[in-house]
Amino acid sequence: MMLRIKRVPTVLSNYQKEEGEEGSRRGGGCGRNCLQNCCLQGARLPLYTFKKVDRIITEQKDVFEHDKSEPPVAFLNSLLLGEWEDRMQRGLFRYDVTTCETKVIPGRNGFIAQLNEGRHLKKRPTEFRVDKVLQPFDGNKFNFTKVGQEEILFQFGESEDGEVKFFPDATIDAENSPSVVAINVSPIEYGHVLLIPRVLDCLPQRIDRDSFLLALHMAAEAGDPYFRLGYNSLGAFATINHLHFQAYYLTVPFPIEKASTKKITTLDGGVKISELVNYPVRGLFFEGGNALQDLSNTVSDACICLQENNIPYNVLIADCGNHIFLLPQCYAEKQALGEVSSEVLDTQVNPAVWEISGHIVLKRKKDYEEASEENAWRLLAEVSLSEERFQEVNALIFEAISYSGNCSGTDSENVLEDANVEHQSLEEVNAINENSHSAMITGSHGCLVLQ
Repeated sequence: MMLRIKRVPTVLSNYQKEEGEEGSRRGGGCGRNCLQNCCLQGARLPLYTFKKVDRIITEQKDVFEHDKSEPPVAFLNSLLLGEWEDRMQRGLFRYDVTTCETKVIPGRNGFIAQLNEGRHLKKRPTEFRVDKVLQPFDGNKFNFTKVGQEEILFQFGESEDGEVKFFPDATIDAENSPSVVAINVSPIEYGHVLLIPRVLDCLPQRIDRDSFLLALHMAAEAGDPYFRLGYNSLGAFATINHLHFQAYYLTVPFPIEKASTKKITTLDGGVKISELVNYPVRGLFFEGGNALQDLSNTVSDACICLQENNIPYNVLIADCGNHIFLLPQCYAEKQALGEVSSEVLDTQVNPAVWEISGHIVLKRKKDYEEASEENAWRLLAEVSLSEERFQEVNALIFEAISYSGNCSGTDSENVLEDANVEHQSLEEVNAINENSHSAMITGSHGCLVLQ
């Protein structure tokens, strides 16, 4: 049986059309300055090149303290936000996100609620298939080669000479497909952008090692713990099947960043893997690594495992790329099977990476006014895998990691053994988590303290 749900799709670009219109468009020059062959000749866009780093150093300082040294171009505040604000002044966004009400919900978790009544307006519900995480790219549907070049802020790539550089007017090398940073025209927060790896290669929405490492480099280059990147797989509320990450700037901690964790194992590459505890969505937390590539490869291999096993998931990249949360989920599947309560469905919340991390976008004033920790917990608990299913998924992940080159020798056996031991030791904790969250333990691994 094919599982489908109907929901209002999030509009990421002003050129995003209903699928019937997109499918009927023909080539021959679109006249809208897009990223396809009809408009690419002679096209130029700013280019930011980053210096490849092996490690992100944050030891012996508060990770939420800004580094005193700045690169030649102040990436986040000067370039990204400056370009983003330029597009806001030019009227490219569907609404002014700075006017949206936001509040921290009272309680130990500090869930963040935003009232965003404009995000789903003027769109009709569309049917989405939610039982297939890997789907082939379809050029007839909307994709990011169809956006106008005015929505692209800059190209983003590794420096050829190891130096951070910014070129305000660079050619687009179509033969070596550039990665680009574009605006999200339906922003959740100030500075909401899309990172689109190798945009012209038309990659489907699936993580690979290269694309994930690029996302970590963007987090490291931003160098600001308030700037996080997120990823949604198909089946976990990705709207467009064209590889992309999202990112924005929020000056309070995400609740998931404050959640307690329980160590499962440390790999021989220095990557420490833990399990979230006392959080409504079960997930894994990755940190450390002898090199940035160790951390990147471990997480991307875990994502590839989930993809190949058809398990929808979300990823949050936090703390300048040092902290990564991997969250398998089942909400869309439960919704398609009619297993989500009407009370939760009526909120019209699509629990993607930002919502799961604790930043909940509400579309109805009633839900915003009545927002409580209990309601937020109830919504997010619907997203989570059961304890039994989560441990089954973990077994798949640890087996994949142990045989993908992240472990060697006896470490492969130790990873599987450690995971099994931690599963047993966490059963009591998770039993408490199932029955009540009133005795919430607020953990700390580099989180903000609200002023």
